Amino acid sequence: MIEIEDVCKRFGNLAAVDHLNLKVPPGLVFGFLGPNGAGKTTTLRMLAGLLKPDEGRVRLGGVDMAERPEEAKALLGYVPDKPSLYPQLTGRETLRLVAGLYGLDKDSAEKRIGELLSGFELAGWGDERVGNYSHGMRQKLAVSAALLHQPSVYIFDEPMVGLDPKGSRLIKNLFRRLADAGQTVFLSIHTLEVAESLCDRLAILFNGRLLMEGSPQEIRRRAGEENGRTLEQAFLALTGEEPDRISAEGFL
Repeated sequence: MIEIEDVCKRFGNLAAVDHLNLKVPPGLVFGFLGPNGAGKTTTLRMLAGLLKPDEGRVRLGGVDMAERPEEAKALLGYVPDKPSLYPQLTGRETLRLVAGLYGLDKDSAEKRIGELLSGFELAGWGDERVGNYSHGMRQKLAVSAALLHQPSVYIFDEPMVGLDPKGSRLIKNLFRRLADAGQTVFLSIHTLEVAESLCDRLAILFNGRLLMEGSPQEIRRRAGEENGRTLEQAFLALTGEEPDRISAEGFL
């Protein structure tokens, strides 16, 4: 479970996250939506323990991130929006490095690494340097690293950016399997069609505040968009944009 309790984060006079409260139970794919600058990535970095809240608390699996950070992070698999991988290492060496950081048994780790490389169609590239990987391959390697120690909470920031359709389908199926197995899957996502088809529940962040939470159907209904209109139209209406008024006319 993920618990965000009255969390605030400021950068100077800017309240990037403003008294955010959210609970995400196990067994769900939970989508975190919001326009650019809404505070989504800041929130995810606090969940991952990379930023400290100015106020409030973050708990993963009941473990307070501020009080017991190592224990909380051990429960977590995290993929940031721009994963940092060492280009001079091979894919296999990258996963061995992660396994060592988590203190995994060497033989068990080698077996797990082989399974992940094969499952993400990277087996033929396992001994190639990451610097030679495509963007999509690096993304799949980063997801593999997050899965390696088999955590109970997963946090992904725009996980399907740069993936081809087959890779996107593989990742979406993975999220569903993880949730069905009782894990918590929390993902920031911009593609609303994917959010609507994949996520069990959604939260919309706007100007650092929680604007709305519910299933995709509930959000459409509460935005007055239940009669055949899409989640995208509901999202635009909720965030102050009239869908029919957005035009590219000035660029042509």
